[in-house]
Amino acid sequence: MMARQRDTSVREDEDGPMSIELDDFNGLLDWSNLQEWIVAQSGLPGAGPVTAVEKLTGGSQNNIFLMTRGETRMVLRRPPEHLRKNSNDTMLREARVLGALGGSDVPHPDLYGVCADTEVIGTTFYLMEPIDGFTPMGPMPGQYGTDPEWRREIGFEIVDGAARLGAIDPDAVGLGDFGKPENWIERQVSRWRSQLDGYAQFDNYGTPDIPNVDRVGAWLDANRPAEAHMGIIHGDYQFANVMMAPNEPKLAAIVDWELSTLGDPLLDLGWVLTSWIEPGDPPGKLPLLQPWEGMQSRADLIARYAQTSGRDVSDMDWFFVMACYKLGILLEGTHARAGAGQADPGMGDIFHSMTLWLFARANQSIDEA
Repeated sequence: MMARQRDTSVREDEDGPMSIELDDFNGLLDWSNLQEWIVAQSGLPGAGPVTAVEKLTGGSQNNIFLMTRGETRMVLRRPPEHLRKNSNDTMLREARVLGALGGSDVPHPDLYGVCADTEVIGTTFYLMEPIDGFTPMGPMPGQYGTDPEWRREIGFEIVDGAARLGAIDPDAVGLGDFGKPENWIERQVSRWRSQLDGYAQFDNYGTPDIPNVDRVGAWLDANRPAEAHMGIIHGDYQFANVMMAPNEPKLAAIVDWELSTLGDPLLDLGWVLTSWIEPGDPPGKLPLLQPWEGMQSRADLIARYAQTSGRDVSDMDWFFVMACYKLGILLEGTHARAGAGQADPGMGDIFHSMTLWLFARANQSIDEA
C-alpha cells in the first residue's frame, strides 16, 4: 500500500478546543460520524480523534486510508463509491477472516475493529494494522532489484504463505460456515459462468467477447478432480495482494481478503501461477515485476507447495485452468462496469486484455494436457 494523498488541518479555536479538518475524499469518509465512532470504541490504538489521513493506492475496487491517531496509525478499509449489492457484506466477511487468523502463522494485518453500522460513513468498514512493506509489482526496490536470489524468494514466500493458509482448519478458527463446501468442485464452472452472463445487465456490454470461454468451461467440467480438500482460500492470491518486507526477502502480509471463502487451497496456488510468465506463454503479458531475471518456473512453485504443504499436486493442471477461468471472469466484470460508467475506462480496457490472455493461457494448457 502506498500513500497517494494527504490532507490534514489542525487548529485551535478561539475558545480553546482543537478543531480538526480532514478531507472526506468526495464523501467516502463522514468525519463528523467517524470521529465520534472511533473515540467511542475501546481497544483501538491511540487516543482521541484522528488527526491526519492519507488515501492509499492498492486494490482496484475498495478504498484504503491510513489514519494517524495520537502516536499510532491504523488503516481503514471500506467498499468502493459505487456499491455492489454485496459490498457491505463482503467488507464484514473480510474483517471476519482477519479476526479468525489472529495468532496464526499466516502473515496478515491484525484486525483492530469493525463497524457494521452503515449510518456511520454510509457503508460498513473495518480498521486494521498498517504493514511495513511493499507490493511486489513494477520495478523492485533495494536489494530486490539487484539480487536475483531475493526476487526468487518472493515466489517461494508467496507459495509458503498459501500453504500456511491452506493448512488452517476452518472449524478450529470459527470459519466452518464461511463457504459452501458441498459439491464445491462440481459448482465452480456454473458459478462463474453465471457471473459472466450476469454482466449483460450493464449498459453497453452485451455478450462477452472472450474466445474459448465455452471450450475452457467444458474442459473443466469434463476433467474435474475426484475430490476437493476444503480449507480457507484467499480467492485472489497474487502479487497485487501480498506485501513483502523491505529489508529482507520475507512475506510481510497477505492483504485484500474480499474474495476469501472456503474451497480447495490448490486454487490459491493456481492463482499464483496465473501471475507468472514463462517461455512459450501466449503473447501479450509482460512481467508484473522487474527485473524478472532469477524468477523460478511454475513447476518450481508447484514443487515448493507440495514440499511445504504435503499436498498431492497431481491435479494442478485443472486448478491452474480453473484459476484462469475464474480470474478472467472476475476481471471482465470491471470491463463491463467501465462500459456502464461505473469503473475507470482505462482500467476496464487493461482488465479485458488480461482476461483475453488468461483464456488464451487456459486454452494452451488444455492443448498440452
